Order: sequence, then C-alpha cells, then structure tokens
Amino acid sequence: VQLQASGGGLVQAGDSLRLSCAASGRTFSRYSMAWFRQAPGKEREFVAFINWNGRRTDYVDSVKGRCTISRDNAKNTVYLQMNSLKPEDTAVYYCAAGELEYGRRPRDYAYWGQGTQVTVSS
Repeated sequence: VQLQASGGGLVQAGDSLRLSCAASGRTFSRYSMAWFRQAPGKEREFVAFINWNGRRTDYVDSVKGRCTISRDNAKNTVYLQMNSLKPEDTAVYYCAAGELEYGRRPRDYAYWGQGTQVTVSS
C-alpha cells in the first residue's frame, strides 16, 4: 500500500488542522493505521492509532482530548483532526499502515507516507 499525507501547514497556537492520509490499493480496510510525528533532533513519536474498522483508537497522552483519528474505508483515507494546537505539536507528521491488532512502535508498521509538516507558532 502507498500512503500520501497532506494537510499540514503553519498555524497559530489554539488553531486546528486536519491531516489526511490517502492510501492506494483495494486492501486499505485490512490495515490498522497510525499517525506518528518527528520533531527536529527527536525520535519519531506515536500520536494516534485506529484499527481496521475504526472501533479501536488510542492516543499519546499529550494529544488526548485535542486530537481525533478517524478513517473512511470507502475513500481509503485516514484523518487526524487536531484542535487547540500547541507549539510543542510542531513536527513532521507521518501516517503508517500495518497488518496488526494494535501497535505504538514505528517498527510495528510496514508502510509509511512521506510526511507533512505542521508548524505551530506561539
């Protein structure tokens, strides 16, 4: 599966963004999906997870209550709605796909998008 992330940008603290990740192929619904982020000089960090049918989600503590992951299997797309953005959310955001029940580690995912930059100014 090939992934294409989009929706990043430069925003002010408190603003919202919705990231999208479009997948190619007809087997999107068999994959669990996740968003990760990587800030300069830091390791890639788990942000959010959604299983194949959308019934299980999980978030890193720092975004709980501010972010919502969702998916539309008919459109082969996963989304990350981010509200109340903070400067510490600044990073390159990556979507990832994997055939797994659940995972928060980058190595759990076999397929990666190219990343989209999110910059939050204070």
